[in-house]
Amino acid sequence: MTVISYGPLWATLNRCGISQYQLIHEYGVSTGTLDALRKNKSVTMNTVHDLCRILGCQISDVVEIVLDEKSDS
Repeated sequence: MTVISYGPLWATLNRCGISQYQLIHEYGVSTGTLDALRKNKSVTMNTVHDLCRILGCQISDVVEIVLDEKSDS
């Protein structure tokens, strides 16, 4: 099974000194979007693009694909 992880986002936010509160109140990121990111649920590429623009980073600083090596697919 392949899993999308937004783990890199939290490290990038920390590195950039930007809080989730700031994402909501200064950059207009919705609480629903942040909830989806925390739960590694699907978000749009536009959302990923917006986060990269806000943070001045690359997509790999926001999301990663985790492959389960036990999977046959």
